[in-house]
Amino acid sequence: SCCDRSTKVQSHETGSVSISCPYDSKYQNNLKYICRGNQPSTCLQQAAITSDRKRNGELRLDDDNVSSKFTVTITGLTQKDSGLYLCGVHRSTGLDVFSAVELEVKEWCCVKSKQLSGIVGHPVTMQCPYPPQHRDNRKFLCKGDHRNNCTDLVTSQSRFTLQDDVSSSSFWVTITELKAGDAATYWCGSDSQWSVGNYTKIQLSVVFPQQTSTAISITTVVEPVGSQSTHIPGKHIKDAALFHPVVFIVPAVLLILIFALVMVYKYKCYKARGAGVSMNMNKTKAAEAEEVISVSDV
Repeated sequence: SCCDRSTKVQSHETGSVSISCPYDSKYQNNLKYICRGNQPSTCLQQAAITSDRKRNGELRLDDDNVSSKFTVTITGLTQKDSGLYLCGVHRSTGLDVFSAVELEVKEWCCVKSKQLSGIVGHPVTMQCPYPPQHRDNRKFLCKGDHRNNCTDLVTSQSRFTLQDDVSSSSFWVTITELKAGDAATYWCGSDSQWSVGNYTKIQLSVVFPQQTSTAISITTVVEPVGSQSTHIPGKHIKDAALFHPVVFIVPAVLLILIFALVMVYKYKCYKARGAGVSMNMNKTKAAEAEEVISVSDV
């Protein structure tokens, strides 16, 4: 069967790949084509490109009669392009001749991921190694979920400073005063075309000074579309600083007032009892005096 065995080809997303399809020299003038899948019976009808129409979007077909092979080049690869392809040669009689190619499109090469955390209001430094062949390239740091759609921050943000160390093939980017909104994905760039190479992706999380156990991840720093409100990290910190002392001071003041009232009440009760005892003693003494006078008269 045509598809029991296949030639394996690998490439990387955003790159290109050339699929080589050899054929017998007697088919030099026959129609050549390529299709996706594993269905020879419908391959010609579903052909992505043919030798009659040598260009179709990201595909190009070149037929080399001398070496008896045709080559299909695919550019702008994505991982969706992975799968089985059939190279076909059309015959006027009998079944067409096929050969199978299995294409694997890998994720963009050699990205190293790092986890980094910083504190609001403090500086943080990100280290970005780069390939030695990029030593003369412009270095940059961009922010965004994907390297193809990110914003260069070194030129657009004054809080970001870049220092290149050619001897170690690395550059450092320092954020002088970290903000809550800085929590995001960053890409260390040393090639404006983002060709395949060694690059670094940094996941930066941000924590508040008084709540170091609570990190602001990139999934939580999302503002609703169309929202007119502005989040001010400094205001949150000040409000929290004012709130915590009040929580402890108010109950303490109330306890002191209650204690004072109790002491005053006890003091008054004690004084009232003392006055009553004195009056009783005076009455007793007067009665004894009267009794003595009465005895004397008798």
